Amino acid sequence: MQAKRVALQMPEGLTMFAVQLCDIIEKFTCADTVIMGDVTYGACCVDDFTAKALGVDLLVHYGHSCLVPVDQTEGVKVLYVFVDIKIDAIHLIETVKLNFTKQQRLLFVSTVQFVTTLQGLINKLKTDGYCVKVPQEKPLSPGEILGCTSPKVSDADCLIYLGDGRFHLESIMIANPELAAYRYDPYERKLTREYYDHDVMKDTRLKSIERAKDAKTFGLILGTLGRQGSTKVLDYFHEQMRSNLKNSVTILLSEIFPQKLSLFGDTVDAWIQIACPRLSIDWGTAFEKPFLSPYEGAVVMNQIEFNSKESYPMDYYSNNSLGAWTPNYRPVNGCCGKGCANGPKSDAQKIGCSNNQ
Repeated sequence: MQAKRVALQMPEGLTMFAVQLCDIIEKFTCADTVIMGDVTYGACCVDDFTAKALGVDLLVHYGHSCLVPVDQTEGVKVLYVFVDIKIDAIHLIETVKLNFTKQQRLLFVSTVQFVTTLQGLINKLKTDGYCVKVPQEKPLSPGEILGCTSPKVSDADCLIYLGDGRFHLESIMIANPELAAYRYDPYERKLTREYYDHDVMKDTRLKSIERAKDAKTFGLILGTLGRQGSTKVLDYFHEQMRSNLKNSVTILLSEIFPQKLSLFGDTVDAWIQIACPRLSIDWGTAFEKPFLSPYEGAVVMNQIEFNSKESYPMDYYSNNSLGAWTPNYRPVNGCCGKGCANGPKSDAQKIGCSNNQ
């Protein structure tokens, strides 16, 4: 295409290259360039709406997977540029061999920048006789997880996450509390055992849900940071408010802070944020009023039950999500999600341990 205006969007770790990329584009094409400087946390933050408002013909999004398909962006062509980080795979393979046996069923996951390395690692370990597998939760790539979207896995003994930090790892730990979890940091070249207090998290979230059941007026927060918010999910909750005879007010926010919501005082009794589910899980206790994720909001609206004995669902962008409170929900056999706590099986649950995988 002959784009006249190109916008660049990238995570903060790549911003140092933005000006040079603009210079290259303007030197070798007839297009002018725009750097979109708002914070970009992940694939959900692709900002085609702002790009369109700026008269952009092509938005180049660096460093994340195609969470928002290119045929669903708002009047702007989008090019996703993956960042493939090369690491010392030999050290990782030797570390796995030193710490795990061939009898253990190993599950490997990562973020998109390490997925290529992950596939090569799996092939080598299979050749050496290890029982390994890579799950997939569509629309994500095989082995890829997000902080809000991870597969529920069966037939595995250990989970090994390739990446730095814990945010994405915690997602699959929450979805699979029975799995022993390990993290291999490719920069420090260290393997560590990781833990998560599932009981405390569930107890905290259940208390917020119970408090919200007494609320008369709900604040429905639509996240406007890129594509974090979903108008489809917002419409779902508007319908639920009418059905349950609740009052609601819609508030648009790019970033959500306790101080901002406290300005509404007692005019709002509880919040349902349609942005990032992890905001409620990780930071919910920082808010004065109940601060619920879409899943928790659906529990309050009696659309699904919260079972503290089962894993907390991490299916926000999954095609196999439990209900219409998620953006990519696809009904199966007419099931609306209510009473379908097990839901349709994810691709990860259908994968067996095979060296032909």
